[in-house]
Amino acid sequence: MAAAPAVPLLINLGGSLLGFAATLALIPAFKDRFLAARLFGEDLNKASRRPVPEAQGVISGAVFLIILFCFIPVPFLRCFVEEQCAAFPHDEFVELIGSLLAICCMIFLGFADDVLNLRWRHKLLLPTMASLPLLMVYFTNFGNTTIVVPKPFRLLLGMHLDLGDYRDDHIFSLYFMIPFFFTTLGLFYHNWYPSRVFVGDTFCYFAGMTFAVVGILGHFSKTMLLFFIPQVLNFLYSLPQLFHVIPCPRHRLPRLNPCTGKLEMSYSKFKTKSLSALGTNILKAVKFLHIVDVRSGTDEDGEYTECNNMTLINFVIKLIGPTHERNLTLLLLLIQVLGSTIAFSIRYQLVRLFYDV
Repeated sequence: MAAAPAVPLLINLGGSLLGFAATLALIPAFKDRFLAARLFGEDLNKASRRPVPEAQGVISGAVFLIILFCFIPVPFLRCFVEEQCAAFPHDEFVELIGSLLAICCMIFLGFADDVLNLRWRHKLLLPTMASLPLLMVYFTNFGNTTIVVPKPFRLLLGMHLDLGDYRDDHIFSLYFMIPFFFTTLGLFYHNWYPSRVFVGDTFCYFAGMTFAVVGILGHFSKTMLLFFIPQVLNFLYSLPQLFHVIPCPRHRLPRLNPCTGKLEMSYSKFKTKSLSALGTNILKAVKFLHIVDVRSGTDEDGEYTECNNMTLINFVIKLIGPTHERNLTLLLLLIQVLGSTIAFSIRYQLVRLFYDV
């Protein structure tokens, strides 16, 4: 960037700390307004079923945007107040503005999803439209990029493929990730067990686009994907239900046993004859592998089959048995930490098999 990295990073950190305090204060302040607007849901894993405000990701997202809107001129201060840059770095400025536009669009679409409960076909289409500013920035600024060719292909392609230049990629990423971390930390405080607020689809959209921005424009999209190992495994495990090969209920959360106060696996119940041949074979395979709990003939006539909902959360409960929600939350966080540790190992150790590092 145009200015020395230390000064913009310190300013960014200061703004992020203010954003953390603002998020902590604004979420409880707007709680009643969200309840009055009927933007709330029930905590299905609590006996009380009290209303909990939803879509609180819009607050952390709004604070995030305010921080970065105010931060826009900071990386280019030398060009604004001094004559120490030969030419204004328009490409870097476009990166920053285009990234903020993509994130802003995604926060808007996420909030629209929370309010309007969009159908899946809209959820797939609209984020694609919101990502167009990001793709255009990448196309115009990084039409050429230098990549290192993996060892097995160097006889054919050589040591490098000249596709461009890296410039302050990690600094650019930090400009986004520091405020994202602190605003999310404020949201996490209120969302921690027992949840006083729900983040909603707004935060999911917002977080996804933020990671996409720093991964793509920071040129480490493959490394970033490694940190989503648990999410990728959850997606693969869920595929039969996501594609409705096996019936998929609206809610696949674990169910609360009110007698024990512990969470147990939730199940999908369906007529055995309603399954397609593909569904029947998949069910036999996962039962044989002991990765899904399948119960056949659960009614008096023996016409129905049950299987646990195919999510990573239910799979963990299958492995350890019924457990308290707080313990399950901590265990899932540990799985994420383990996944990140594996990602670092792959990135900095296993990579030596393919690259000279």
